[in-house]
Amino acid sequence: MPHDHHDHPHSLLPSEPALRVKALETILTRKGLIDPAALDAIIDTYENKVGPQNGARVVARAWSDPAFRAALLEDADKILDEMALNGRQGEHVVVVENTPERHNMVVCTLCSCYPWPLLGIPPGWYKSDAYRARAVREPRKVLAEFGVTLPADTSVRVWDPTAEVRYLVLPMRPEGTDGWSEEALMTLVNRDSMIGTALATPASETPA
Repeated sequence: MPHDHHDHPHSLLPSEPALRVKALETILTRKGLIDPAALDAIIDTYENKVGPQNGARVVARAWSDPAFRAALLEDADKILDEMALNGRQGEHVVVVENTPERHNMVVCTLCSCYPWPLLGIPPGWYKSDAYRARAVREPRKVLAEFGVTLPADTSVRVWDPTAEVRYLVLPMRPEGTDGWSEEALMTLVNRDSMIGTALATPASETPA
């Protein structure tokens, strides 16, 4: 798909399924069967609070516990099972670690496979045709559009989940966080950093 300055993953029209869902929501709202405000609150909870907080807890513990980190990278399923975070859409998860030498990002090229138990509802841009097509072809350009500019000597690895396997990115721990508690470290972990389209929040932007 040709790239132009207007083709940004955050500004695309909804897909046909999304339009159908919106039409159904409109009909149900007009009939008084659903409350849009309540629906928005539910979606916001699962998209931005419940799900990402689970993933953030895993990342923060990996940052602060080397043994846990090693076990997570070796067999994430076992660890997530012990933490009761391996529900539907998260039956088999592989954790990939960002390092100064390699940056990982996740894109499902065929649909929108996503680790719901860890990250909640996938964002709209993750399901967009533009992101799915361009993240593989030109990952650095896509990352730049998300505000992530990597050093030239940092390679980019793109992971494509399947119906059987989901991926979670373990972002690099921000500098200046020595001695921080897991709870404080969690505040530095955002959803997009666990997809690989963002970095963890700098320590200077979040008080410990």
